[in-house]
Amino acid sequence: MNEKNPQEHTEIDENRLIAERRAKLDALRDAGQAYPNDFRKDTTSGELHRRFGETEAEQLEAVEEQFSVAGRIMAKRVMGKIAFVRLQDRGGSIQLMIQRDNLAEGVFQQFKHWDVGDLIGGRGRIVRTQKGELSIRV
Repeated sequence: MNEKNPQEHTEIDENRLIAERRAKLDALRDAGQAYPNDFRKDTTSGELHRRFGETEAEQLEAVEEQFSVAGRIMAKRVMGKIAFVRLQDRGGSIQLMIQRDNLAEGVFQQFKHWDVGDLIGGRGRIVRTQKGELSIRV
């Protein structure tokens, strides 16, 4: 009988993942700066939840202030021209709602290649989605 060692299978998966991540990093380097560090956040997810957690969607529409948050991608869903990211920072987590038409050309395509675990920043208005989730519309 030919049984594979589970540890060997895990090592192969890890090696494949590392190779994929290195290829993505090489592509970022070829496109310009691989580790941009000029983004400045001005709030945390926890502060946004404290400030707007009980605010209704209609009231949030009147808030014109934009907020910048930064953190790690914990989950990502892409649905056509819109994507949702669960961003984790030191204050908790918040959803980013990313609409292709609101971004500079090519940015949404780049975003599709980002992975769970990557560090990102987003800036936009605070909104509540149709499902009632407090989010930043980037």
